[in-house]
Amino acid sequence: MKSVLMVIAPENFRDEELFETKEVLDAAGLQTTIASVQKGVCNGKLGGKANAAIALSDAKASDYAAVVFVGGMGSEVYFKDPVAHDLAWEMYADGKIVSAICIAPVILANAGLLKGRKATVFSDGAETLKTNGADYTGDQVTVDGMIITGNGPASSKEFGRTVADLIKSTAAQDL
Repeated sequence: MKSVLMVIAPENFRDEELFETKEVLDAAGLQTTIASVQKGVCNGKLGGKANAAIALSDAKASDYAAVVFVGGMGSEVYFKDPVAHDLAWEMYADGKIVSAICIAPVILANAGLLKGRKATVFSDGAETLKTNGADYTGDQVTVDGMIITGNGPASSKEFGRTVADLIKSTAAQDL
């Protein structure tokens, strides 16, 4: 079974972007693991709670087919986090899916992963993406190769379907 690492902030992650995306991934038969700054209970902006099974620093790219960086105000903890940036680059270098939703694409932009690539983000992050060399689309969900970005809570289900579909299409190519 293919696994997806979902990275959330310890506080103020965006509930829909975790729970709705996870629901779609689970329904597609994918195994999801939640990571955060440290193991334990994390609190969503809208009152939801999620248990981070692992600390982000313990995540290994080789264990996952994709990484999903979940947005919300709290995701700022990863904007300049070398652990998050290194994991995103390692996943990308291994030909795996790197994805982020809402404001979290700023993590990928700051890591340098979006330079010369099409991407979307919550409107507050558009200038950061452009400054870091991304071709900002403003779409609900944007796919550029193995990088998927979504622009906010309303696109959570479409974002989840897009991640699941790309995992399945790359798995079919591996056969």
